[in-house]
Amino acid sequence: MTRLAITGHRGLPSETEQLVDSALREEIANTPNLVGVSCLADGADSLFAQAVLDHGGKLVVIIPATRYRDGLPEEHHPVYDALIARASETVQLDHVESTSQSHMDASLVMLERADRLVAVWDGKPARGYGGTADIVDAAKDRGLPVSVIWPPGAQRD
Repeated sequence: MTRLAITGHRGLPSETEQLVDSALREEIANTPNLVGVSCLADGADSLFAQAVLDHGGKLVVIIPATRYRDGLPEEHHPVYDALIARASETVQLDHVESTSQSHMDASLVMLERADRLVAVWDGKPARGYGGTADIVDAAKDRGLPVSVIWPPGAQRD
């Protein structure tokens, strides 16, 4: 069993989402017995989760807070709901509010359950606490291998 965690940017333009989706699918294509670990945020997290399920893998969802879903974009709710319904396991953290701290805590739990981190990352510093760069740093601090995905032509607002 190979356990891959995901971190990555949210709010990606649709063309970038397509590039990232293809790159994620290529990244996991030759991974047998795959378990994907994700928080299911819009963007990289959900693209990865769907790719894992399409690959025949299992999905573990880390839920940062009771009100996490409420803090996601409303248009993402159907995607979140569909993915969480297909999860083989969910882990609910004790936080109530969806905050930067709850997101960081969830990412750290995710790293504890992973053999490797896949990061959809443009290589720039995090825009706020618990951002992609912070998760990449946390993985490296733990000696967890990190695969960075940022396809040619990808852009971030």
